[in-house]
Amino acid sequence: MQAYMGPSLFQPHRARQAIRDAYEKKIPCMIGYYFGLSSVPIARFVAPMGFDIAWIDWEHTSCDVETMTTEDHGGFGCRRVPGHDHAAIGFALDAGASIVIPQLETVEQAKHVVSSAKFGAKNGGSRSAPPFRMIPGLTDMAADGVRDVWPNLNDQAAIMVQIESLEGINNLDAILTEVPDIDVVWLGSLDCRISMGLPGNFGSGNEPEWLAAVDKFNATLKKHNKPRAGFCLTGGEDLAKMAQDNVILVHCADVLKFMELPPQLAAAREAVALKK
Repeated sequence: MQAYMGPSLFQPHRARQAIRDAYEKKIPCMIGYYFGLSSVPIARFVAPMGFDIAWIDWEHTSCDVETMTTEDHGGFGCRRVPGHDHAAIGFALDAGASIVIPQLETVEQAKHVVSSAKFGAKNGGSRSAPPFRMIPGLTDMAADGVRDVWPNLNDQAAIMVQIESLEGINNLDAILTEVPDIDVVWLGSLDCRISMGLPGNFGSGNEPEWLAAVDKFNATLKKHNKPRAGFCLTGGEDLAKMAQDNVILVHCADVLKFMELPPQLAAAREAVALKK
């Protein structure tokens, strides 16, 4: 991702361009790491490992804005914000991250999200320009070397949304028609299945109503020529197959490594148990 770095760590990567290039197969599908635990030491430990993107969860992990900002520096950070709050979206973007918006269901919500993320009335934006976030002549450089920093930031940070209900799937055509500045769409399959009254099953199933919903989601993205992304925690052929249809695949996670500990502990206790 070095080719897509912003002019400084105070600015986001040129994530929108990277996404477009991955969608057009100019670069491979990007591989992401999921930070389920809000921890600066873990973020610093993982940063040099070479993941293309770091998904940092602010929806299901509590942290303050200072911690979030420190975590986001130094990589292609994607911050999943806790809802559609205007201030939370601004905090994440000011930290130099792109954003992931959960539980998007309506055109009105989508318009609010994009407005909160963009500078300038021409873009329908209502985001406040942080007057002291950028240091003049040091961190406020324009990525394209032509316009000033604010329209550049509009083109750098990506807006990624998660569709996590049947209502969201049914409204997706209208959302993408009226709000074209959405860069990537994720199907939040676990939440979507639960919202439909189906077993969670970690987001998978073969019920007719589920298969119909997934087909409608995929057909809508194809109609609008819109990139998709998702999780793929398995490797090999599964990962290669999913990479054909996704621009970003989150493949590793801190929480998964911690989930390996209980069976390791059980095996260790068995190994050292006193024999009768």
